[in-house]
Amino acid sequence: MDFLAPVLVAVAAYLVGSLSFAVIVSRALGLADPRSYGSGNPGATNVLRSGSKAAAAVTLLLDAFKGWLPVMLVRWFGADLGLGEGTQALAGLAAFAGHLWPVFFRFQGGKGVATALGVLLASAPWLGVATLATWVIIAVFFRYSSLAALIAALFAPAYYWLGEGLAWSASGAKLLAIAVMSLLLIWRHRQNIQRLLAGTESKLGSKKS
Repeated sequence: MDFLAPVLVAVAAYLVGSLSFAVIVSRALGLADPRSYGSGNPGATNVLRSGSKAAAAVTLLLDAFKGWLPVMLVRWFGADLGLGEGTQALAGLAAFAGHLWPVFFRFQGGKGVATALGVLLASAPWLGVATLATWVIIAVFFRYSSLAALIAALFAPAYYWLGEGLAWSASGAKLLAIAVMSLLLIWRHRQNIQRLLAGTESKLGSKKS
């Protein structure tokens, strides 16, 4: 049972993360599939290119919620099953992986920015706020969602390391999970990096093409 419980938590978190709310919300509101326009990414930023701010906002909140919920459920109820912060880290990473490679949507997922934020908020609220503030500052000044996400991803592990201290313990497991999420998020933005360097990246608020 000691081994099985974390595995079951990871599977459940992955399935929750596999709910691609950009597609679900767009279908519910009669909008085009976000994978068919703009960057083709099923995420809130691309949904915004449809012209529907409401759809983008709902997508953002739900994508963040599906990262937040699995971690919080382990925090609330895991102690009775002997599940600690290591399982919280596993749950967050699994939910994030579900968003990137959703089993319900042919493994064609988004880049994970909102879901990662939800995981960070559940893992340590101050960390989520600090990372979100970093994203907002960069987005406001430069108007590039991708650039803001990349810089926030770079800073998130550093924020956690500075806030919690480096120790291979329960917090060490969270640090590892945050670092892996950051690396995966940067990797998922590799095409955005190329467009940023070429000066062809779309800015926030640009319409779909």
